Amino acid sequence: MSPAALVANLESASVGASDVGDLRRDAWGHGLLVVGRALRHAGVGAVVVDAVDRAIAEDLGFVVTDAAPTVPMARILGLEGGAPVMSLRARVLSTKPLRKGEGVSYGYIHRAATDTRVALVPGGYAQGVVRALGNSVYVDIRGRRRRIVGRVAMDVCVVDVGSHGDVVPGDEVVFFGDGVVRDELGQWASATGLRPAELAARVGLGTAREVAE
Repeated sequence: MSPAALVANLESASVGASDVGDLRRDAWGHGLLVVGRALRHAGVGAVVVDAVDRAIAEDLGFVVTDAAPTVPMARILGLEGGAPVMSLRARVLSTKPLRKGEGVSYGYIHRAATDTRVALVPGGYAQGVVRALGNSVYVDIRGRRRRIVGRVAMDVCVVDVGSHGDVVPGDEVVFFGDGVVRDELGQWASATGLRPAELAARVGLGTAREVAE
């Protein structure tokens, strides 16, 4: 979560006191407090929130309303234009060889076309990496796009990292929002039929959040 990107996106959006922000679903999974404080700093006076978060929004100084939101939330969160505010990251758990013809994950819906290596990576449908992303999207490991292969499991997925052996346990994996997969969330939307906002909210509500300094 990058407050600097959020502030930059807000500055370009020209919002003000008459605008209504949308902080439902923990600010679309980005964190109600961080996003709310940025909206207040930008002068936004009113928000729509889930009932459970009403007191928090009022403590931040907002008027809580049922009016239609006017703040372009998808833009200021970097989901449709602007700088990405959220990135999803993990670290490689392990790697192993995958021989030509061998399958991975449940049902073996992916079989290796040639000898290669695969990495086991934290992040499955329980964390918002939905099942439809298997065989469809890429992650960034060591600055290169690497494809998620096979069926995404509850808490892990498998990534084809190639036969060169340059990927090792502990390497950082970026699913979207930075590096060569900066805009990959759009590919997630194409693969699933869900909107980037829905996907981001699923991820944000299902994973541990760190706020960049």
